[in-house]
Amino acid sequence: MVVMNLFSELCHGRLESALKRIGIVVLVLLALTALNCQTGTVANLPENGSATLKYSYDVINTWPHDTAAYTQGLVFQDGKLLESTGQEGRSSLRRVELNTGKVLQQVNVPPPYFAEGLTLLKGKLYQLTWQHQRGFIYDAWTFEKIGEFSYSGEGWGLTNDGESLILSDGTNRLRFLNPDNFQVRRSISVLDQRTAVTDLNELEYVHGEIYANVWHQDRIARIDPQTGRVSAWVDLTGLLKPREVTDVDAVLNGIAYDETSERLFVTGKLWPKLFEIRLKRVP
Repeated sequence: MVVMNLFSELCHGRLESALKRIGIVVLVLLALTALNCQTGTVANLPENGSATLKYSYDVINTWPHDTAAYTQGLVFQDGKLLESTGQEGRSSLRRVELNTGKVLQQVNVPPPYFAEGLTLLKGKLYQLTWQHQRGFIYDAWTFEKIGEFSYSGEGWGLTNDGESLILSDGTNRLRFLNPDNFQVRRSISVLDQRTAVTDLNELEYVHGEIYANVWHQDRIARIDPQTGRVSAWVDLTGLLKPREVTDVDAVLNGIAYDETSERLFVTGKLWPKLFEIRLKRVP
């Protein structure tokens, strides 16, 4: 219709009017083209406009780790490691000597419970179980069981930000629980740009970020606790030699952080070693 009107005006000698119409059409087409280009550019970027960062690692120290420990949670406290181990009939809470891997203190978790994530908050240890929707509370020094708590869904990983317990359940959701009544204060959905990151497992809170193992992957997600956005990936491929573990369940799982000395520790289920690593940015 626009073309026919233009042709009519040209035929009847209304050149100035036709030229104005042509100019308007050209401007509209240019604006639409620019808008399409801009939309395409934005669609290829994360919501904050920056790419997800990538990190590798250097090994600083290596220590022995109990190959019978099905590591589900790991915490650093006063030069020792606190470890939650899983599997029904083999679950426990342990205090472990860092340099030797020797178990200094242990409380067994009875069947049918399958212990999972562990965190230390204000002198109390909180330990999850996998499918029974029940958690246990211990005195951090004596390992005396001083309480229990409940939550919905599965229990995988557990950490805290000093105020809330942060729980993973195998999905891409992280829940922030009030440690006084265990009600959900808020939750976030973890996304790498626009892709949901599921199978979030053992957690650790490090410098205002949540570090999360991803089950059966040799990498750690660094997560913004406010938005759920994955700000960086840490590739830990090659920590163990291929022949050092043969069990299919012997996967990377276990992150602990020493705030005083700023040391980062990682290990895995049934792994023979525990590592202190330093992260390095990949260009």
